[in-house]
Amino acid sequence: MFKLLSLACLIASVAAHATFQELWINGVDQGSSCVRLPLSNSPVTDVTSPDIACNVNPTPTSGVCSANPGDQLTVEMHQQPGDRSCSNEAIGGDHYGPINVYMAKVDDATSAVGSEANWFKVAEIGLPSNNPDYWGTEVLNDNCGHYTFTVPKDIAPGDYLVRAEVIALHVASTVGGAQFYMSCYQVKIGGSGTATPSAVKIPGAYSPQDPGILINIYTQLNTYQIPGPTPYATTSPTVATTPYPTTATWDTALQPSTVPTAVPTPGTKGVGKA
Repeated sequence: MFKLLSLACLIASVAAHATFQELWINGVDQGSSCVRLPLSNSPVTDVTSPDIACNVNPTPTSGVCSANPGDQLTVEMHQQPGDRSCSNEAIGGDHYGPINVYMAKVDDATSAVGSEANWFKVAEIGLPSNNPDYWGTEVLNDNCGHYTFTVPKDIAPGDYLVRAEVIALHVASTVGGAQFYMSCYQVKIGGSGTATPSAVKIPGAYSPQDPGILINIYTQLNTYQIPGPTPYATTSPTVATTPYPTTATWDTALQPSTVPTAVPTPGTKGVGKA
């Protein structure tokens, strides 16, 4: 049985990789207009590498998406470039694990170096239920790759990087086994806020031995410690002993099949959230 499980994990570890590719703001599809797209869907596994910030040499972009404090941003993940089909899992192959979203205030979102920025976490979801086990990545799969969070209502205006991350734990029982999938988006936040949340460095926020990174998820988990700092101005779901609702909050009928590459004009109508 152990050999079969190990083989299944190995197969899963080389299949069904994914990337965060699109962004929505208040239900308006920004497409890939302001994301630094990764060159491949392969994971980063070294938490001490500068690549852990915004991925391996992501494609530069001049696009900057505009948002305000209190707006709802939705990051969107898929396995293959340009594929927005809801019939395919966002991240498959039993790549179970948490979702983290960070923001970093920078001087210029188009040129800021992610590994030099000061990051604060704004959203996370780990293991919201252990009866049965239900992970943040399954929220993505149930919602066509979408995960929505709220921009903190009091942060100062200016350029920011938004870093969306999945940590896949299917082969994380040995050091270096956890797989990190991240993309950085370039946004400009308006408003008149003044808050500058306490921040961490990435790399620096994670250790290879963190209990939420070095873990065997094939045992009974009554708790799960999401890696990284506590989210700013929000809370994450605790591990429930009742089934987590799996009904999609994203209307798949509204999912576009194409990917906009230009920042939408102001006033574009939105369609929904997840």
